[in-house]
Amino acid sequence: MRNVTVFGGSGFLGRYLISRLVKGGDRVRAAVRDPAAASHLLPLGDVGQVQPVQANIRNAASVRRAVGGADVVVNLVGLLYQRGAQSFQAVHEDGAATIAAVAAEAGASRLLQVSAIGAAADATSAYGRSKAAGEAAVREHFPGATIVRPSIVFGPEDGFFNLFGMLASLSPVLPLIGGGHTRFQPVYVGDVADGIDALSRDPASAGATYEFGGGQVYSFRELMEMVCAQTGRQRFLVPVPFALVKFDAAFLQLWPRPLLTMDQVELLKRDNVADGNCPGLDDLGIAPTPLEAVLPTYMHRYRRAGRLQPTEQA
Repeated sequence: MRNVTVFGGSGFLGRYLISRLVKGGDRVRAAVRDPAAASHLLPLGDVGQVQPVQANIRNAASVRRAVGGADVVVNLVGLLYQRGAQSFQAVHEDGAATIAAVAAEAGASRLLQVSAIGAAADATSAYGRSKAAGEAAVREHFPGATIVRPSIVFGPEDGFFNLFGMLASLSPVLPLIGGGHTRFQPVYVGDVADGIDALSRDPASAGATYEFGGGQVYSFRELMEMVCAQTGRQRFLVPVPFALVKFDAAFLQLWPRPLLTMDQVELLKRDNVADGNCPGLDDLGIAPTPLEAVLPTYMHRYRRAGRLQPTEQA
């Protein structure tokens, strides 16, 4: 039985990963800022197999307590927008560096760092640059770390399709940001969890970088058409230039939980697709789950009662 510490274990991806780990016989510490909020993880394993522990990756002492005795450490912590002390640098770079340094110091045999497709030192988005800086910091402290870069992750609790499903249920118009040409390779959360679990058990993956994408690439327009079809909403899909979207985002990012930030607009200017230079799910023997097989299982919550209507485009 391995001891595995998962930072960010109570999040969207975390609950799926922990489910895989405990089925494989591991004992898991879910390192989270609020252990009480992670109580939903307890039924995933036998009594005592899943243990929520308090840890803030901006606090080295708490990270040390969470990592002590761990054979494997996984970092899932990430931000979509910055607020106060929760900045991209503090979390994606400094926090990742702290976890890597402590994992090496504690003698953990494996470290897996979840980054993102699009992570690059020259990215136009602060998000992309901070993810790249986090990868570099992790490798500096723990050279054998395995980096995992997923594309946009979908599943019943995701923040992407649920957002646009909600918008489709409220608004007669859906914006095609930048004209809707940006390409995505959505990957199912269960496949990402299976991939991380498999990598954690494969010593040969140490020091490698993997990119996880789904089996098909879609344009932003195609994804919005799919949302409309699955929610049964007849909506106008209106192309909106990046400059205008960025102007709106300047105000939207002031909300407590912003719908869109200026940095996210920069992120949307770049395709979110695996470049083919890194191994992926296929190399692990995992066949990507089609988006069309999963999306209907949770988009129905935004479906209007009655006859479905075809999607109308502007």
